[in-house]
Amino acid sequence: MRYCYISFITFCVVMDVESTIGDGSKHQEQDLEECPTLPVNHRFLEPEKAVKSITDMALWEKSEAYMEYTGFIATLNEAIKGKPLSVDCKVSSNVKKILSVLHELDNYINEFPPIEQPQRFGNIAFKDWIHKVKSNTTQLLQDALHDNLHLAIPEIKLYLEESFGNATRIDYGTGHEMSFVMFLCCLYKIGNLLPDDNVATVFLIFNKYLSIVRRLQKIYRMEPAGSHGVWSLDDYQFIPFIWGSSQLIDQPRIFPPSKFLEDDIIEKFSDEYMFLSCIKYIKEVKKGPFAEHSNQLWSISAVGSWTKINQGLIKMYKKEVLSKFPVVQHVLFGSLLPIRRFPITH
Repeated sequence: MRYCYISFITFCVVMDVESTIGDGSKHQEQDLEECPTLPVNHRFLEPEKAVKSITDMALWEKSEAYMEYTGFIATLNEAIKGKPLSVDCKVSSNVKKILSVLHELDNYINEFPPIEQPQRFGNIAFKDWIHKVKSNTTQLLQDALHDNLHLAIPEIKLYLEESFGNATRIDYGTGHEMSFVMFLCCLYKIGNLLPDDNVATVFLIFNKYLSIVRRLQKIYRMEPAGSHGVWSLDDYQFIPFIWGSSQLIDQPRIFPPSKFLEDDIIEKFSDEYMFLSCIKYIKEVKKGPFAEHSNQLWSISAVGSWTKINQGLIKMYKKEVLSKFPVVQHVLFGSLLPIRRFPITH
């Protein structure tokens, strides 16, 4: 029997922000805790790699995992369209609990300062941090998830553990970012997060994740995983450019899109829009003319509208990340995001 609590292929909710505004606080809290239940006959699986060769890529591109993952990105992309990070949105108790997990992982970094070593990049203190993360994810997720969902933890925790980089190479890239988005997708699939959480999932949970991985990149001098150098969109991230460009649709303050290159615009609005936050981070860690070290982004600035940029970035993501074997060979597949073919209905 096919298992799916929420299919992001058929489901797309645009959250009605006006209905969530109450006393004017930044994020409205939703105190009613959901108590999801899992079907008794569902068997969770420890996720495994399934794309072992180039020929397996065809399985991936027609799989349930691919369709659910891309549908999930599109759903959240629609939910945050035109909204700044400070928009009033519901903050459920389940969102707050996932945030507490991320805050704990963030605090672990303080326990493992970078050590003196001869090589400039890849500080080996990162290995100690990731070891502590993996030693504690089960307990942290048990504390964060309702008792009814604990059977799912052995499956979903691996997506979380793979979200922060590779301990052997001490690198980080879009494959690790993808693992975190899959972790979020799984939280929806088991009913821990609900459609009303869509905006908070991006603006609070994903944004917190973004701040953690930036901190890891800086402190441990992590290498970019699979970077194409100057011709890639960014050394480390892709999703915040997609969701960040959706935020900027119909925002007159950052129009035309070429304004995202202006320092005063970046300084004024980087706390409100993820796209500008990414540009600010790039300018902090890279030197020289922007057109030289970030040519793809510089080219994007010439596009006439944020809608076109958003649509173009989704297509680019599918082509430059999701269709690349070096990335997909590391993707994990289980019962929630299976490699089996997505059923075609007529």
